Amino acid sequence: MDPAIIWTFAQKELRDALRNRWFLLYTLSFIVLSVGLSYLALAGAGMTGVAGFGRTSASLINLILLIVPMMALTIGAQSLAGERERKTLTYLLAQPISRVEIFVGKYLGLALSLLAALALGFGLAGLFMAFNGAGDPTAYLQLLALAFALSLIMLGIGCLISVSTSRTGVAVGVSLFLWLVFVFLGDLGLMGTAVVLRVPIANLFWMALANPLQVFKMAAIVNIQSTLDVLGPAGVYAVQRFGDQLWLLFAAVLALWALLPALLAGLQFSIRSES
Repeated sequence: MDPAIIWTFAQKELRDALRNRWFLLYTLSFIVLSVGLSYLALAGAGMTGVAGFGRTSASLINLILLIVPMMALTIGAQSLAGERERKTLTYLLAQPISRVEIFVGKYLGLALSLLAALALGFGLAGLFMAFNGAGDPTAYLQLLALAFALSLIMLGIGCLISVSTSRTGVAVGVSLFLWLVFVFLGDLGLMGTAVVLRVPIANLFWMALANPLQVFKMAAIVNIQSTLDVLGPAGVYAVQRFGDQLWLLFAAVLALWALLPALLAGLQFSIRSES
């Protein structure tokens, strides 16, 4: 692979993402809501004495679960499907460059655009809190890393959808449906399944690991509170079963979720015929 070619594709994909109206809308919404939550966190800190960064991190978890997966899924789904629909992918493949270079460059550019969006949201909210005397930002920065890991997971899934479809509308529709599935299989879905099927607590926890949104949420809660009691019996079981190794388990699962869809998408793109 030629790093220069990959970087050229990454720059092009980054510019395209910054011109994407939906991506800009998601980014602006995330920035505005992040700053708003930081303001509310500081207002609450003035009454309760709790550090602003910790309160904001807790408030941002649900915001990240709502916006970041949708943003990453949709831009990933539009990437290769859009090129294929516009017939520009055939032109690219006719050039003396490999499919791997095209895919890695596109993936890298989209990942950088997601990192830029998250950095803007977290950065502006963090600066606002820092200027107003918020506390230790460690948990806040760790939440940023977890949010970026979640965005890479959803980007890989979005790219896998994009590789498998030929029309942008279909790819975006499938990605939004999948986002709804992940959201539905969150807390309410797991609670309903546990009640109806009488699932043992241990199995309920392992089922939660099959949903990257739930893994992110549990990792973020452990990062802030060092406990999962808020998630009920399944959270208590996880803490008792894994103890100090729980964070490593979540990190390993998130890494696996980030790698597998992206690798599968790259493999499928490398062997798919465009004829």
